[in-house]
Amino acid sequence: MATDDEVEFTALVQRQSRFVFRIAYAVLLNAHDAEDVVQETFLKLYRNRGWQHIGKERAFLARVAWRIAVDQRPRSAVSALKPLDTCLEIEPRSSQPGPEQITLAANREAVIHSLIDALPEELRVPLALSAFDEMNSREIGDILGVPEGTVRTRLQRARQMLRQKLTTLEATRYA
Repeated sequence: MATDDEVEFTALVQRQSRFVFRIAYAVLLNAHDAEDVVQETFLKLYRNRGWQHIGKERAFLARVAWRIAVDQRPRSAVSALKPLDTCLEIEPRSSQPGPEQITLAANREAVIHSLIDALPEELRVPLALSAFDEMNSREIGDILGVPEGTVRTRLQRARQMLRQKLTTLEATRYA
């Protein structure tokens, strides 16, 4: 029979495992490695009983997962731009998207995700936390251990770089 602690821990894992995965993936850019980080994060918390004294649950878990992911990242890893899908076309106007429009939208989304993955880690992680996990600058600063103003600057730089890359990509596509 499960104890109250085990039930509480299981609820924590079920509630936050996807969030921890997204943090790890933002650092590692590899789903298998991110899954390993999720397991290690919760295993550490369980062994140390650290989960029983969490104040800000998401910020605490994000910080732990981020540190584990950074430690697991290969030291010589260089972030390289993945080959981009060149199938960016202007979508024809239609009230109902057809298969072509759905495919084009998916391709555009894949290109955007590739561009995000190619950002330097110091810009990619805050952007992922802000855009995908809807965290504010203060929460991201707590997780990363940097001032809130630094987070805002990094978010602004990341968005600016993405805009420039998309503009350049689209200009070369239609030139």
